Amino acid sequence: MQAKEQLTEMKHFVQRLFTDDITGHDYYHMERVAHLARFIAEEEGADSFICEAAAWLHDVGDDKLFPKPVVIEKELDVLLQQISLSQQQIRAIKQAMQDVSFRKGKTPKTLEGKVVQDADRLDAIGAIGIARAFAYGGAKGRPLYHEEIDNHTIQHFYDKLLRIQGNLHTTTAQTIAEDRHQVLERFLEQFYQEWNYTLKNG
Repeated sequence: MQAKEQLTEMKHFVQRLFTDDITGHDYYHMERVAHLARFIAEEEGADSFICEAAAWLHDVGDDKLFPKPVVIEKELDVLLQQISLSQQQIRAIKQAMQDVSFRKGKTPKTLEGKVVQDADRLDAIGAIGIARAFAYGGAKGRPLYHEEIDNHTIQHFYDKLLRIQGNLHTTTAQTIAEDRHQVLERFLEQFYQEWNYTLKNG
């Protein structure tokens, strides 16, 4: 099986798992991250196939998205065997997948892991990142903003999103992040301006 066909099988697997997602971790998130990962890999001299494959699959088995992650991980193992990947490729893809999580605070051990982590983090900032933050917050029942508690979506900007630009590994991702980070800052400035206007003039 050729690399293009292997990637197509991975896409179909991901589409089946994430087609109904409402948290911002849907099929199109995987697609954007995969395309970003391939672009960054080509710019940085990483293995573009491993990066793209790991990017398509990076949220498979995530315990915040799947009630029984072990079952999904076993399905993934079957897929990777069926599409005739070598054991070396499987190990490289899984290593890159394991290193992605922001929440777990991992520093990737390989260049491919760094590329995939950067691609995933880039999709968490900018205009799409803002949309995804509120989609996830809404799915988890969090308010947009609250002046007396911290468990709201605007707080997520300070806990995670505004920190992403300074924690990217590759020069290519850092360049892409510059504009996206500014979008976050402009959004927050406008948000507070409108919020305070409503309070003062409501």
